[in-house]
Amino acid sequence: MTLPVRQVEDPVLRQIAQAIPLEDLTAPWLEKIIKEMSVTLAGCVDGVALAAPQIGELCRLFIVGGRAFPNRDTTKPWSSDLVFINPVIVRQSRRQVDLTESCLSVRNYYGTTKRHERVSVEAYDQLGHKFVRHASGLLAQVFQHEIQHLDGVLFIDQARDLHEIEPETNHG
Repeated sequence: MTLPVRQVEDPVLRQIAQAIPLEDLTAPWLEKIIKEMSVTLAGCVDGVALAAPQIGELCRLFIVGGRAFPNRDTTKPWSSDLVFINPVIVRQSRRQVDLTESCLSVRNYYGTTKRHERVSVEAYDQLGHKFVRHASGLLAQVFQHEIQHLDGVLFIDQARDLHEIEPETNHG
């Protein structure tokens, strides 16, 4: 079932998400949240990732959809989502870059944010396996953006040159 993505005025987006107990990593309640997030993200044609607070769940979890991956199979717009439970940035480059950014919870706004060029994230997957994922480019930006969601921070809190665009309308 597709859930509504919480918007900027929703106070849940400003709360700090709680760590998921390790004994719950394979629990049915968590599997249900992950499935709901995947369906919701798949329904957002302009989204590449989604954090649990964006659907009203205050747990430290985000998913990244196939659109965020270079070298993906372009015949399948969505490959399997990557699941990050209790993610932590364990390394980041000194070099930071200015990037254009937007958010599914701050519809129709874009701005420039400063992000680390490369990051490494340690997390658990939905099977309870710990892993580290290294990233640069868009994926590094996504990791930093989503982890900030888990800390109650939105990209607009640090964005420069914030501007609004007209929402697309269906004229057909």
